[in-house]
Amino acid sequence: MTSKNTTLIARFPYLRQDFAASLVVFLVALPLCVGVAVASGVPAELGLITGIVGGLVTGLMRGSSLQVSGPAAGLTVLVLEAVKEFGLPVLGAIVLVSGLLQMGMGLLKLGRYFRAISVSVVEGMLAGIGLVLIAGQLYPALAAKAPGSGLGKIAGLPGAFLDALGDGKAVASIAVCAGTIAVLLLWKHVPAKVRTLPGPLAAVGLATVAAFTLDLPVATVEVQGLLEAVQPPPLSAFGELAGVGVLGTVVAFTLIASAESLFSAAAVDRLHTGPRTAYDKELLAQGAGNTLCGLLGALPMTAVIVRSAANVQAGARTKASRVLHGVWLLLFAALLPNVLAYIPIPALAGILVHSGAKLVPVRALAGLWREHRGEALILSVTALSIVAVSMFEGVLIGLALAVVKTAWEASHIGLEVIDKGAGPIDAHLTGNATFLRLPKILDSLESLPQDRPVRLDLSGLHHLDHACRTALESWAERHSAVGTEPVRLTVPVG
Repeated sequence: MTSKNTTLIARFPYLRQDFAASLVVFLVALPLCVGVAVASGVPAELGLITGIVGGLVTGLMRGSSLQVSGPAAGLTVLVLEAVKEFGLPVLGAIVLVSGLLQMGMGLLKLGRYFRAISVSVVEGMLAGIGLVLIAGQLYPALAAKAPGSGLGKIAGLPGAFLDALGDGKAVASIAVCAGTIAVLLLWKHVPAKVRTLPGPLAAVGLATVAAFTLDLPVATVEVQGLLEAVQPPPLSAFGELAGVGVLGTVVAFTLIASAESLFSAAAVDRLHTGPRTAYDKELLAQGAGNTLCGLLGALPMTAVIVRSAANVQAGARTKASRVLHGVWLLLFAALLPNVLAYIPIPALAGILVHSGAKLVPVRALAGLWREHRGEALILSVTALSIVAVSMFEGVLIGLALAVVKTAWEASHIGLEVIDKGAGPIDAHLTGNATFLRLPKILDSLESLPQDRPVRLDLSGLHHLDHACRTALESWAERHSAVGTEPVRLTVPVG
């Protein structure tokens, strides 16, 4: 071994493991980058650009050493809505400002607070995205045009399937999509040596070969070249940021991308024993990547759990693996862009239908309903609100519901009545006495016998708000006025 090799190994002791892992992540990321871009209504190259930035920029920065960033299925629905409503140039401005906000939150050390967001809201958000993503991608699978709204996509599916039955092009398209999903589902059962090729790449590769050799009449990806796809947002696009709709989209991008990235980081930390995530630094890294993606007019990025898990499982030890995966994406986009033109769009739709299904936690929801019905309700309402209204409003509804649930639980109160049949009745209040539970408290107290003395002990309360204190004192005056002994109140100290 030469001294040069020895020096290289000393400087990068895990280079071999990281190099192998980077190839696996590249093969997983390639079809997903292209698929997310096509589903978002933008050129396929923009998905690759976001993947490249995720590797070469975010990948080099501190935060989560093994987490991989790029375009995510979780933002597809929101990006598609933004492109349709505001146009591609404004998308760049939205992503840029979202990135700057993320960097600002990272510098202010707000990253850790995203961990306080209700898990049910985040899971409901992902489930809603998954439902809309599945419904939306079934239309390109049927060679049909998708309606604009989430409800419209779902409502229009039966008619789209009926229309497809007599259309040869639609039948070929759905066959390619179904075949792609079948490969993804069955890939875990193939021999281990074959599984070294990632399932998404194998599925798209087989679909591409089948469409080409059988000359199937299916739509394929449109290619315009990497440099041609880069379109920095013009100054006029930033003027659109004054609109309420655009500002709402910026807030949605910022919060959803940040929450998804930091929740992904927490999940990745559970997969390995290496350095833990520095949440504020990770948020800063995500913001830097999104700022550059905005400048290039590309898609927004988040940390992606599928790529990150593949990175860990492939044996990655340092951030070198994710940086190298960005290098491979860059080389592919620069040297082999025309290969994209052979990829069938129904195959990419199959990849995203499969990804969308993973976002809908059907089994977890059943268990959650048995153990924590309030959390299951928040998850379901958030998901259905996203389908029925929009991403931003759905998340706000979910957050509001989580706050209401927390407030309701925080106002939990217990009333214990001890009646020995003669003498005074002892009533003990424990917990938190707030106006939310005031009707329940008063109903219970007013049901006590009027002709018996009462001793009301409030010393077990953790909190007694002004409304409750006033109401309890008024009840004590009314009860004492009947002619019995005055109610004895034992109030909490402090």
